[in-house]
Amino acid sequence: MIEILSSGALNTVQDRGRRGLLSSGVSRSGAMDIQALDAANALLGNAADAAAIEVAAFPFRLRFASATMVAVTGALAEVRLSGRRLPPWWATEAEVGDELTIAPPTVGARVYVAVGGGVDVPELLGARATELKSGYGGHEGRGLRRGDRLPVGERLSGALPEGGIGGLPPPGRDRSDEPLRVLPAAEWPDFSEEARRLFATTNWRVTAEADRQGCRLDGPELVRERRRELLSHGIVPGTVQVPPAGRPIVQLAEANTCGGYPKIATVIETDLWRLGQAMPGDDLRFVVVGRSEALEALREVAEWLDRLRGAAALYRVS
Repeated sequence: MIEILSSGALNTVQDRGRRGLLSSGVSRSGAMDIQALDAANALLGNAADAAAIEVAAFPFRLRFASATMVAVTGALAEVRLSGRRLPPWWATEAEVGDELTIAPPTVGARVYVAVGGGVDVPELLGARATELKSGYGGHEGRGLRRGDRLPVGERLSGALPEGGIGGLPPPGRDRSDEPLRVLPAAEWPDFSEEARRLFATTNWRVTAEADRQGCRLDGPELVRERRRELLSHGIVPGTVQVPPAGRPIVQLAEANTCGGYPKIATVIETDLWRLGQAMPGDDLRFVVVGRSEALEALREVAEWLDRLRGAAALYRVS
């Protein structure tokens, strides 16, 4: 059992989200930085779909009511377990009564806290993720509050060595200034050549209108040459829409499942973590790639996760 001692409404229980339900009007939801969530679960030997806590409001503090393993990944922040400072992307044993505290990050926006066996909230529509927009899933369909108690699933046999273990982040995490890779979307040809050039060369500023639903960017106006009425059509996390004002909006974890704004591009799945860790005022750039590069990026991250799971398993002792 975990007891929340200090929290904010943006801190939620999340997993990898609800898949295959977009056609039924159910958004994916889930972690904004799936790579960080996957790493935390891998370090502990959890199932890939185990739920964890996504922390986006700081400082955050919890107490362990039972002994368990804990892993903390994602944004770089000062993390302490009963006073002992933990390195980044680290997993260790937590004893009964231990308190975990997380200070505001110095780099990034979201920290992930996983426990052995996962956060054991009820599964709904195939996932334990919180959908804040609609108010369901996770812990009572809302953000975590002081006094909340979260059950913990049954952990695997074995324990972490004294002091704990850590892992290296996935490829590209150390190059935060790299552009987000995108694929041209359905209405890419509708935009002028100059608009397409601006899209790929501008340093777009993340505005304060950024949350789990989407991220509005500020920069030059993108002009659509071919203006035609569009029916509402399917969108996914990563879809870059351009409303009449001409400034892009990138759809994120709790994006609507359909919309009528023209789609200029789609951020590849491997790079969505950059948007999940972006703060208002940050600059983002885009670069257009092909399908083969997008698939290669997925393969690289999958191989990294396999290596991390294998290495972590070697260090867990009976």
